[in-house]
Amino acid sequence: MVSTSQNNVMKFGIIGAGMIGHFHAKAITAMTGGTLHSVFDLRQEAADKLAHEYGAKAFSNIAEFLAEPELEIVTVGTPSGAHLDPTLAALKAGKHAIVEKPLEITIPRIDELMSAAEENGKTLAAVLNRRFHPGMDAFKKATDEGRFGTLASASAYIKWYRDQAYYDSAGWRGTWALDGGGALMNQSIHTVDALIYLAGPVKSVQATTVCLAHERIEVEDHCVAIIEFENGARGVIEASTCTWSKDGHPARVQLAGTDGSAFLADEAFEIWDFRDEKPEDIEIKSTLMKGQEAGLGANDPTAINFHQHQRNFEEVVAAINEGRQPSTSATEARKSVEVITAIYESAQNNGKKILL
Repeated sequence: MVSTSQNNVMKFGIIGAGMIGHFHAKAITAMTGGTLHSVFDLRQEAADKLAHEYGAKAFSNIAEFLAEPELEIVTVGTPSGAHLDPTLAALKAGKHAIVEKPLEITIPRIDELMSAAEENGKTLAAVLNRRFHPGMDAFKKATDEGRFGTLASASAYIKWYRDQAYYDSAGWRGTWALDGGGALMNQSIHTVDALIYLAGPVKSVQATTVCLAHERIEVEDHCVAIIEFENGARGVIEASTCTWSKDGHPARVQLAGTDGSAFLADEAFEIWDFRDEKPEDIEIKSTLMKGQEAGLGANDPTAINFHQHQRNFEEVVAAINEGRQPSTSATEARKSVEVITAIYESAQNNGKKILL
């Protein structure tokens, strides 16, 4: 699966010219190992606008877009429940694919995509951009080194806010068919992914969901789930789009065990405290501790920067060139969707414990 492009710079195409497409274009333009070749959107004017801004080709016919021989890899930024068809088309056309979160909204659809990638010898990866910052690097290193001792508590808190206008802005928002869920599936999946990435596989879930503050949506705007991990740790996932604050609450991942505790808020730590201290702890405490920053994307989804997308894309290109699976592979992306859909199943069955 090594790229045939000159100097290992892969030519990217973007599927979906909305807000996410603009994030992707910025990340591709800034990245090492990739350049923007083309943009596809069913709305020709939207494709034209984004393509013109970045000097790329514009298409409103997906077959013509995918027939471009120079195109090697596509990013997919359509609504969550509309990832399957364009991604399948790209894989079958011999293109690698990087798909926005969630990879798809059901496990059968994800498995169908993974089978297509394998059958066509192409890489299928996800955008798991919150894995790519120094705070997460330090957190993951600490878990891999066993610095928490026996892990007792592992939780995620995503207390965000979306006003009614957000849900009214597009017909697919707040629907099971195209959003795949509400505060948990849409806004919280990156933090759920981070929790699993750090704490390990989930054994069971019990949950309750509710729509408290919004109208004309099918899905939850608040969710609380109790999580049991395979390693014995317990924790909570709390996800909301009805918890307002002036600047927005950061998304939090908190781990604590017999030998240490670390609480991450967006990209900085509120707590970094271990029984056995190491030299790198001094630097972490001087450079990665929490100040008074606003939550990234907590109240405004446009406030998220593109740099983590850039690192995510660079990792996928490097993996393709090295003939390995990327760290944001479909296998990794599947884990958070499996947990989230189990939480929904529990909530829809009066909090029944669901084993994964």
